[in-house]
Amino acid sequence: MTTKQEEKLVERRVAYTLEMDGKFYIVENVPARVDEETGEQFFAPSTVDRLRKIILGHAEPSKVIETPVYEYLE
Repeated sequence: MTTKQEEKLVERRVAYTLEMDGKFYIVENVPARVDEETGEQFFAPSTVDRLRKIILGHAEPSKVIETPVYEYLE
């Protein structure tokens, strides 16, 4: 028997983003379960461990992008 929460989750490949020490990291094509209603992403513990190794291990990126930064002023 499945619950309503389980029915809303679908397997997808997503872009994982992280800001750490003033730098942004993006890892593409990461397997995740995504809530179709809210967009919330859930990662398996093994996926989180691999992401940590990629980012903290300073793996060579497949590409580097430049992105503008804006400040929201009131």
